[in-house]
Amino acid sequence: MAATEEVPKTYVEATTLQDQDEWKKAIASELESLIANKTWKLVPKPAHQRPIGCRWVFALKRDEKGQVVRYKARLVAKG
Repeated sequence: MAATEEVPKTYVEATTLQDQDEWKKAIASELESLIANKTWKLVPKPAHQRPIGCRWVFALKRDEKGQVVRYKARLVAKG
């Protein structure tokens, strides 16, 4: 896996970096996992309440030599 040493801070960065294909695979894997585990269900929004926001958090998992082993993406709730 060829990687830049840069870990993206936003979804836009992840999808525009040199190794964007790897980040997109990590994002797709996270979304598949969330759907398979039935993490949430959609319900009508109550009046006068704001929905909870979310953001992507990215990380690189490395081996003992510092080589990138895995690209990780997690969708987390804000607040």
